[in-house]
Amino acid sequence: MFHVRYQHLKLISQNISSSVHLKLIFPRTLAFAQLWKSWLSTLSFVGDQNIVLMGPPGAGKTTVGRIIGHKLGCRVIDVDDDVLETTWNMSVSEKLQDVGSQQFIEEEGKALLKFSASGSVISLSGSNPMHAASMQHVKKNGIVVYLDVPTKDIINRLELIKVDRVVGQDSGNSIGDILQFRKRFYKKWYDIRVFCERGLTAVAVANKVLDAVKRYQDTESETFISTRHIRSEACEQKGSVKYFTDAVVEGLASDGGLFVPEKGLPTFTAGEWQSLVEATYVERALIILERFIHPADIPAFKLGEIVEIAYGENFTCSKIAPLRHLTGNQFLLELFHGPTASFKDLALQLMPHLFAYCVPKRCNYLVLVATSGDTGSAVLDGFSRLSDTDKQRIAVVTFFPEDGVSQIQKSQMIGCQRENGWSVGVKSDFDFCQTAIKQIFTNSDYSGFLTVEYGTTLSAANSINWARLLPQVIYHVSAYLDLVHQDIITFGSPIDVCVPTGNFGNILAALYAKRMGIPIRKCICASNDNNVLTDFIRTGLYDLRGRRLVQTSSPAIDILKSSNLERHLHLIASGDGQLVTQLYSDLENKCHFQLQKDLLEKLQQPQGSLDEEDCLAAIHSVYSTTGYILDTHSAVAKVVADRLQDRTCPVIIPSTAHYSKFAPAILRALRIAEIKQNPLSQLHLLSSYSPLPPVHKGLLKTLKENEKQKHQICAADVSVMMEYIETAIQKKFMKVF
Repeated sequence: MFHVRYQHLKLISQNISSSVHLKLIFPRTLAFAQLWKSWLSTLSFVGDQNIVLMGPPGAGKTTVGRIIGHKLGCRVIDVDDDVLETTWNMSVSEKLQDVGSQQFIEEEGKALLKFSASGSVISLSGSNPMHAASMQHVKKNGIVVYLDVPTKDIINRLELIKVDRVVGQDSGNSIGDILQFRKRFYKKWYDIRVFCERGLTAVAVANKVLDAVKRYQDTESETFISTRHIRSEACEQKGSVKYFTDAVVEGLASDGGLFVPEKGLPTFTAGEWQSLVEATYVERALIILERFIHPADIPAFKLGEIVEIAYGENFTCSKIAPLRHLTGNQFLLELFHGPTASFKDLALQLMPHLFAYCVPKRCNYLVLVATSGDTGSAVLDGFSRLSDTDKQRIAVVTFFPEDGVSQIQKSQMIGCQRENGWSVGVKSDFDFCQTAIKQIFTNSDYSGFLTVEYGTTLSAANSINWARLLPQVIYHVSAYLDLVHQDIITFGSPIDVCVPTGNFGNILAALYAKRMGIPIRKCICASNDNNVLTDFIRTGLYDLRGRRLVQTSSPAIDILKSSNLERHLHLIASGDGQLVTQLYSDLENKCHFQLQKDLLEKLQQPQGSLDEEDCLAAIHSVYSTTGYILDTHSAVAKVVADRLQDRTCPVIIPSTAHYSKFAPAILRALRIAEIKQNPLSQLHLLSSYSPLPPVHKGLLKTLKENEKQKHQICAADVSVMMEYIETAIQKKFMKVF
């Protein structure tokens, strides 16, 4: 499938060596042969392109450049010494004193615009990136590598050498302020970030640069496979190779499996994690995502723009996902500060922008979503924030169980409908909605008909889509780093995470964070009366025979068929797609499967479930003792943590939604008043009770503004859902009303 990734490949190919045709002369000596071989290897690595080192003063660009030049056997150019001082016939510090900071940047830019080189390692000055025209000139023939060195290391170096030629010092600004100001310019220009931990030697940094350039040039190494992928020569055909862009656009693999990185997850060293302790959520998110997403799929500067848009003013808390002490060794990870008041916002404020960038610009896409409550409003809100151009070609339909979500969740989904997004109630449960969407995706005749007839392709925004799951890893990482930042633990100390779990996405993200190097000791699985997952983790038997979904006050985990469990089974089975295929064939045809003993040992972790009474009692108890109101899902995790966690280390409980989304249950738990059926009345009742924390403003606003909005309801029939999808496509893309 042709898509935008190949447009990025064209850009990267401009930074990779072009073919070199040489008339070889037989070398007469061994020394000459070795020199010739070294020169050819340099050509194959950088060709006629430059490796351009960029970073703040004191980042070690000059020293690192010399080491790289020595390793590659190529020319090394230091802009300060070899360009500026040669052009001006005076030192850089003298020039800065002579003309002042502002004029210095202009003079420096003019000198760089006259400079050209090829096949070299170039160390820029710290202020070069502040001059746009000269950076565009340098970037045309170079791979720009940003040396992201810890600020404390830089300040220590600059103080040690008593540097006096930093642009901006003449205005009385501190070095710390100057470094912070310049970050906005660095992030605009780099192709590759080399993220450096504290105390790293120049040789180690040089090696990281070479590894990063190699990754940048190797545009075909980071592939994705289905969890049901069975290796054979037939499967390894050229057209079967999938990249991040494909995983995002297609959503679900053609064989019904879920996409995962073929070579596994990226890892960070302990030092790299520690360098992120003082970083903001946005900074952490970008650095983590850069490790997951190859620049051929999304260039670094664009990824930075997307992350800043996603985690900006649409969140009511600047920390995005703040950590709050609850009691004893328990901490709440508040994931409800987004526009729709649930943890889904952490993924769905980001994912639509990733999706819009990855899909071909001349195609229409209809994104299908099955939701147990919170995903529906979050996906509608997220896709409504795309640009007007993107909204013309991308639309969303959410299917939810008509009688299987809270009244407030339903009203919120209906209220979040926009010109490119609609909500449809289905007369069944979430498991039916999710299964139906998977069937629709794997129906090649139907999807082919939509493409031919309407020029529209289907995709998914559930956590079956890799771009939905990936952002969830970030907040689990961030929570651990916040514990370190708050001096509650030192880095390396273990923690536990207790996650309310239904579709297994949230807890899988924590397991991924652990695999990437975050010291999570145990991932505790918490469930309600729909405890098929906890039974499975305990026994290895996934058994849906005779199981009926029980509606509870924690609807997001009212799930029996857990989609993301498939990714975890693929992981612990060491990528055995044939085994995963067999397991899910058994589940589909026999309604059960049994894990073998060795995999059960890898799967097993602490788990527990509880009933409605225990859930509501926990909400009442926590409020009585702390004044904090748990939502119904966090209450499930709190009870399980109380029962299973040994209190030898902190335990983080993800607070997955704002309590006001489940007003009837909260009112029952707190024994406040008679419960009214109208969702807006329920919120007003909560708001009027002054001892309670305030309800979520965004939620209240949505319900007020869209109280009379309507939605479609359809039967629990896949063919009926397909008819609705076709109607939605006609309405949106064919202008049929």
